Amino acid sequence: MSLMPVSEALQKLLSDVEKLETEHVPLEQANGRTLSENLVSKRTQPPFAASAMDGYAIRHGDVAGGDATLDVIGEAPAGHGFSGRVTKGQTVRIFTGAPLPEGADTILIQENAQKDGNRISVLETPAQGAFVRPAGLDFQKDQVLLEPPLKLTYRHLALAAAMNFPDIPVVRRPKVAILATGDELVRPGAEPGPDQIIASNHAGIAGLVEDCGGQPLDLGISPDDPIELANHVRRAITEKADILVTLGGASVGDHDLVQDVLGQEGMDLAFWRIAMRPGKPLMAGRLGTTKVLGLPGNPVSSLVCGLLFLKPLIHAMLGSSAGTSAPKHAILGDDLPENDRRQDYIRATLHEDTGGRLVATPFPKQDSSMLALLARSGALIVRPPHAPALKAGSPVDVLVL
Repeated sequence: MSLMPVSEALQKLLSDVEKLETEHVPLEQANGRTLSENLVSKRTQPPFAASAMDGYAIRHGDVAGGDATLDVIGEAPAGHGFSGRVTKGQTVRIFTGAPLPEGADTILIQENAQKDGNRISVLETPAQGAFVRPAGLDFQKDQVLLEPPLKLTYRHLALAAAMNFPDIPVVRRPKVAILATGDELVRPGAEPGPDQIIASNHAGIAGLVEDCGGQPLDLGISPDDPIELANHVRRAITEKADILVTLGGASVGDHDLVQDVLGQEGMDLAFWRIAMRPGKPLMAGRLGTTKVLGLPGNPVSSLVCGLLFLKPLIHAMLGSSAGTSAPKHAILGDDLPENDRRQDYIRATLHEDTGGRLVATPFPKQDSSMLALLARSGALIVRPPHAPALKAGSPVDVLVL
């Protein structure tokens, strides 16, 4: 079987993905969620002309000639506007956020006033309209201020609150079932046998799922047993997982059972074996309404494939194209040999030189079991199939991690 190019595999994976349904969540729980519908302001902000400073609400015409003295006829703290009207020779003591009294058009800040009983003297004449926030300065009622597929942050939540939204329409988080496979694996914290290792892929993939806005469901570790594997797969379907991610066992060895078991459970295989390194034995399909993504067992292969395929799949279900990262331009910090028919994703450090250019320096070893190098990497250098040898200083494309 020939190897499928990365771009073709990604296009095929996303070709039939639809945005998930909308749900409403309380404002306080919407951080990091993906907005599903336009948010149209329910009010004007500020809803009235307001003072931007503590001071005195005045009529500018009363002080334009300088040396003015005004009668203080009342007070307007925030939340309690002055109900009367300011007329010639009058002023109202006002505080930040309070409505500008009728008749006034300017704020004289308190530092520029000298109070004597119920009268003030103007020490410095303000410009007309000084320190007045007009109604609607920030936004108007019925204005569209937030649009999907925005990933909501603290800034957007503050704005939504000011727009008077107690709850927010968001896309339902994709539920991603994660199933590690292999007799050789034990959970972190357990004591491995002499021929076993600690499972790590599931933790990294679960973190990636959360970072992308999905909801991870840990199915645990299945031994290399068809019955046990089938039971785990059925649990993913019972739990209504939108995506089932299997880790390891999708190749063609005698103990690689995942593809056969999924086929027996009814999976429609979309593709298998990708022209990439690390990550060639990547599998994708559909099991009913559940998307299936079979990632390689080697830790780095699994996480790189998760970044390249699982991330855009989750974002597509959220109605966003943000999951497909566009490469950035950098220069090589060391030589690279020519490439073969597979697209390489090479772990590298990343820094800026004195000229502000990104410099990607590949690690000399690229074994797909070496997680420590991935943790230290700042980028993956993208090497197209059959790329020629490159010298240090040559331009390259990188995916920033």
